[in-house]
Amino acid sequence: MTLAAATELAAATNENLANLSNTLIYSAMAVYTLAFFAYIAEWTFGSRSKVSRTAAALTATEDGKKAAAPAVTVKKAGGTAVLERPKVVTRAAAGARDVPDGPGAHGGDEQGDLYGRIAVSLTVLAFAIEFGGVLTRALSVQRAPWGNMYEFNITFSTVAVGVYLAFLALKKNVRWLGLPLVTTVLLDLGLAVTVLYTASDQLVPALDSYWLYIHVSTAIFCGAVFYVGAMSTVLYLFKDSYENKLATGGRPGRFATSVMERLPASASLDKFSYRVNAAVFPLWTFTIIAGAIWAGDAWGRYWGWDPKETWSFITWVAYACYLHARATAGWKGRKAAYIALAAFACWLFNYYGVNIFVTGKHSYAGV
Repeated sequence: MTLAAATELAAATNENLANLSNTLIYSAMAVYTLAFFAYIAEWTFGSRSKVSRTAAALTATEDGKKAAAPAVTVKKAGGTAVLERPKVVTRAAAGARDVPDGPGAHGGDEQGDLYGRIAVSLTVLAFAIEFGGVLTRALSVQRAPWGNMYEFNITFSTVAVGVYLAFLALKKNVRWLGLPLVTTVLLDLGLAVTVLYTASDQLVPALDSYWLYIHVSTAIFCGAVFYVGAMSTVLYLFKDSYENKLATGGRPGRFATSVMERLPASASLDKFSYRVNAAVFPLWTFTIIAGAIWAGDAWGRYWGWDPKETWSFITWVAYACYLHARATAGWKGRKAAYIALAAFACWLFNYYGVNIFVTGKHSYAGV
């Protein structure tokens, strides 16, 4: 085989791999859509009926607290089965409300739990398909698939779902994250395949370095974990408002009650988001240091206040302020949560805003 024929064959193979990657990404979106509807079904069929709400009100004690509910029996073929009561864990700091965690998105209902398990299974399948799309994209360009925003997006959403599934594999009660996670992953992939799509191409020389694997991979992982922390922070703010309304004698609506009573307590959500952000913050610090070392190799200087470098540092400062505020008694709770969301907003702008609207040395990565 001549050199020209070998080159033509390699180009055709790469093109086929790129097409396969696109097909897998679209297939993953289809399965994520099915998972989205399954999560919707979990929340819908797991909602408390009017009968159960009335029963809960009737079993309330004189001091307003609910009495222990009896075991729930459901009819099954040939007999009955007893649903296990969800473990109720009270998580509250000194002086905080002692509010039990909710049973989860399924609401303690067997049918809701069934749809939840189906949703998780579909999420695992979609994750595997999307991972295949990222892998074939890498094979088509024979490099790490992080050379432009399209490749970053599909990898980012894959890692975010992987973090969620890892928590589930570790037996963490985070299935309540499934619906918002899959919803935003679908939006992210939709943006990637419509607005940000870039055909397979080779890297510019400055990006062709082993530091690409170190710096960008850690940036993607940190972003995915920060994203999970931000979602739990948003849910914390809603749940905290709900608990405050109840504590002051308010009567939330039926929909708010159905959703909020199934989430973990606000103290649990606050603790979860804090632990997630605190765990990944050292890795974000390493990401910035690795980027500086790479800049020294590529451009001959370690730090030049390029827009991407500047906003990476701003993001680092914002998360450092959040962690400091969270450790300070007067800034726990909602005040610290607002700082956490501001920090994640900095991370989002560092990725989308800087890459699209600001020109700098990182602009050659392309949209």
